Amino acid sequence: MRNFISRILGYRPDLLIVLIVVGVLLALAFPAEGGFAVAVDGTVKIVIAVLFFLYGARLSTREALNGLTHWRLHLLILAFTFVLFPLIGLALMPLRDVIGDDLYQGILFLCLVPSTVQSSVNFTSIAHGNVPGAIISASASNLIGVFATPLLVLLLMSSGTGLHIDTSVFLDIALQLLAPFILGQVARAVFPAVQTFAKAKPTGYVDKISIGLVVYSAFSEGIVMGVWSSVSWVAVVGIVLGSVALVWIMLTLTSFVARKLGFSYADQVAIQFCGTKKSLASGLPMATVMFTGGAGLVIVPLMIFHQVQLMMCSVRAAKYDRERPENTW
Repeated sequence: MRNFISRILGYRPDLLIVLIVVGVLLALAFPAEGGFAVAVDGTVKIVIAVLFFLYGARLSTREALNGLTHWRLHLLILAFTFVLFPLIGLALMPLRDVIGDDLYQGILFLCLVPSTVQSSVNFTSIAHGNVPGAIISASASNLIGVFATPLLVLLLMSSGTGLHIDTSVFLDIALQLLAPFILGQVARAVFPAVQTFAKAKPTGYVDKISIGLVVYSAFSEGIVMGVWSSVSWVAVVGIVLGSVALVWIMLTLTSFVARKLGFSYADQVAIQFCGTKKSLASGLPMATVMFTGGAGLVIVPLMIFHQVQLMMCSVRAAKYDRERPENTW
């Protein structure tokens, strides 16, 4: 008992978990609106660009090319994202009679959107996984999602609205993620000191700070849109618990399948963090465009799932970081 109490008193929460909680609380108390929201969005984009520049500066060109050609890794992650998740969404159809059609459609929609890019790569980096593979897989998921998500919505959801595919996501990914990564690769080759700077301990905080900013920005957007006032607290609690169960199932399943297929530790980490998550950054604009009658309750499950996945994946990434302090790929 004494040891248990000592451990509780001596517990120091991981900085990433603290920043996620702070982001949610700040959004509840001071949601970003108007010009401030624009400034926050711009800051998030700058921080993410810096983050991917640092990723490019840290990685050798050979490591980056290995990530590009690791087709088994990419196919498995895409299968989890666009095959298994939609099947789970369809299997949950009986929930429609309990929570109503709108919220169920939201659960199904979250199962159809692509994986996250930034946080997938962040968690993979923190856990010493295959960062090049995570960058390629997560980016490919979003590019494929431009076409796959609307098609899946058309096939599986009774939205009753027309669909519009916004290909500007290609440009967004190229400018915000891939271009800074390539610049980091160039800077590494031209200025060797950049590599040392990118690997310095203080730059490691950029990973965690960027996630905290994304949480604040996304949660603020939901509050400003008024989505939380349109759903009961009982439904919110139910979706939270369901999201916890779904993330746990996917983390367990991705880990099990990756191990059974003989992937290395670094690849297993990338598969878990890329194959488990769903992108609010991609899903929210898609919902706004595709559901012309208003996204409304449809986006609530995705917003809740987004926060839950960040919390649970941050705990797992921090655990891997403690257990494997040295980079192993």
